[in-house]
Amino acid sequence: MSKGIISKDEDYSQWFNDLVIKADLAEYSPVRGCMIIKPYGYSIWEKIQAVLDKMFKDTGHSNAYFPLFIPKSFFSKEASHVDGFAKECAVVTHYRLKNDGEGNIIVDEDAKLEEELIVRPTSETIIWNTYKGWIQSYRDLPILVNQWANVVRWEMRTRLFLRTSEFLWQEGHTAHATAEEAVAETEQMLEVYANFAENWLAVPVVKGKKTSNERFAGALDTYCIEALMQDGKALQAGTSHFLGQNFAKAFDVKFTSKEGKQDYVWATSWGVSTRLMGALIMAHSDDAGLVLPPMLAPIQVVVVPIYKHDEELQNITAYVDGLSKELKAKGISVKFDNRDTQRPGFKFAEYELKGVPLRVAIGSRDMQNGTVELARRDTKTKETVQQAGLVDHIEKLLEEIQQNIFTKALTFREENTTKVDDYEEFKRLLDEKPGFLLAHWDGTPETEQRIKEETKATIRCIPLNNEQEEGKCILTGNPSTQRVLFARAY
Repeated sequence: MSKGIISKDEDYSQWFNDLVIKADLAEYSPVRGCMIIKPYGYSIWEKIQAVLDKMFKDTGHSNAYFPLFIPKSFFSKEASHVDGFAKECAVVTHYRLKNDGEGNIIVDEDAKLEEELIVRPTSETIIWNTYKGWIQSYRDLPILVNQWANVVRWEMRTRLFLRTSEFLWQEGHTAHATAEEAVAETEQMLEVYANFAENWLAVPVVKGKKTSNERFAGALDTYCIEALMQDGKALQAGTSHFLGQNFAKAFDVKFTSKEGKQDYVWATSWGVSTRLMGALIMAHSDDAGLVLPPMLAPIQVVVVPIYKHDEELQNITAYVDGLSKELKAKGISVKFDNRDTQRPGFKFAEYELKGVPLRVAIGSRDMQNGTVELARRDTKTKETVQQAGLVDHIEKLLEEIQQNIFTKALTFREENTTKVDDYEEFKRLLDEKPGFLLAHWDGTPETEQRIKEETKATIRCIPLNNEQEEGKCILTGNPSTQRVLFARAY
């Protein structure tokens, strides 16, 4: 036990919940299945938002906003889409409350909506209804729009950040003149997500395509990035969908081509959510608390003074003021914790719990010797270094920490990815050594469904640029041309 956090080896699920709450990331709300994201947790989400938003804009996208409420009739226009979301929809039926005369607030039965409204589970329907008015000619294409929003998918079993009834996300929705352009967009956004996951989250991912069973409702193809958590379960960290002309046909969105012909528009959608926070926590953290990659840490460097009287603190403060300015000039976020209400040991434990990548401790003896003590969160190692050249040293250390966190996660994934050819072995490994399993599958939805029902493992993806090899399906023995990625998942 550490700081009220159970060991992840003892109970991984409880460890995750303890960590989210103790590290001040989020807490449960009065509404079942929803969460309150606290300032520290939200500041990490803001960094995720800022980086991704720039990446979207650098690839030509603009932000817009569409309504939270969607007329129920919109969902009936694309059959597979409504089937995919019907069981998760929250429905608004009335628009007014009233007092019953006995001090109780009740729904006013006279205020029933003519048509029920669905609280947005995803925005394809309302956006494509809107695009009909925006698109007449090839000159209006492409439309490259993203929105940052909240969505509601009514969940029976919820977990903070991983599966909540309401969550935050971004959803891109683009319209194109040709299938080739739409596919190129779908693949481009998958690359954006993979780049972000590996270079900012420090989480290695497998890029691939979903099977027809796992595909987004209404899509022709779903591309995804899959990450492996420390308990051996997979986490889908982002998806990008080629929607074909399904939504254009459902909402009659046509354009006149350069040749003067009428055709339906080609579509994509793509999104990541606050699940990325779950990935960040579960891929890197330990029993002492969060381990945050410097690229996304709200506080990259914390400075803790150690002193006995005010004069010593004044000397330390004068030095730290100059150090902080130099660090901030290099884009490094720094906090000087000179609270006199807590002892240094308490502060050390607090910042370890919150995953601050680098801690600087400085006392009066350090001031005399021209040194500081540096403590890394990722390796828990300490070193005493000279104040001269400290800013450059810190900058290099943060880069090293970022890379080390990624390398550790990559090594873990490689050690927990296994090729398997026998179904009994497949089931045994799922129980004894969870992780990614690469196995042959005969390509049928029936076989995939049976494996899922018998083992709770799903095909996470068919990896892109997959090695082609002859083999036999682990369940049926039927011929197969490639291995696919199986795992139990969140």
